[in-house]
Amino acid sequence: MPDAFSSPEHPRPPQPYAQHSPYPPPSSPSYLTYPWQSAPPEPARRRLPRHQALGHHSDIRLLRGAYRWQRRVASLTALGYFTLFLLLSAFAPSLMTGTVSGGLSTGLLLGLLQLPVTCLAIGLYEYTARRRVDPIADRIRKQAELDAKREAAR
Repeated sequence: MPDAFSSPEHPRPPQPYAQHSPYPPPSSPSYLTYPWQSAPPEPARRRLPRHQALGHHSDIRLLRGAYRWQRRVASLTALGYFTLFLLLSAFAPSLMTGTVSGGLSTGLLLGLLQLPVTCLAIGLYEYTARRRVDPIADRIRKQAELDAKREAAR
């Protein structure tokens, strides 16, 4: 396609990339600036580790899944009880106004039980952390320390 800057005797070379391409144009090869300049040194070849890097390791996925499970158990315990309390208050007022003993209504008793249920949710969160999350996190931490020691020894 001719443009204002090209002529029939001096056409522009074809452009390998479109003007609005999402990819950057290829970088030009580096040339020595001065004739007395020596060539840049070759980059040192590094040995590849025997295991995958931590960012791509399956333990990270396991840890994410354990955290997700832990959050769901604790959240559903506390929020599930509170939602049950709200639903009973809205749709079963006769049940909530009924007395249990000594003038204590069922609604007040269920409201007072919210604090122990919240403490139970906290306890479940800690239990699942010790049982599921901490062993995976410790294994990843030890692997990262070993990787750091290996890198320092190089």
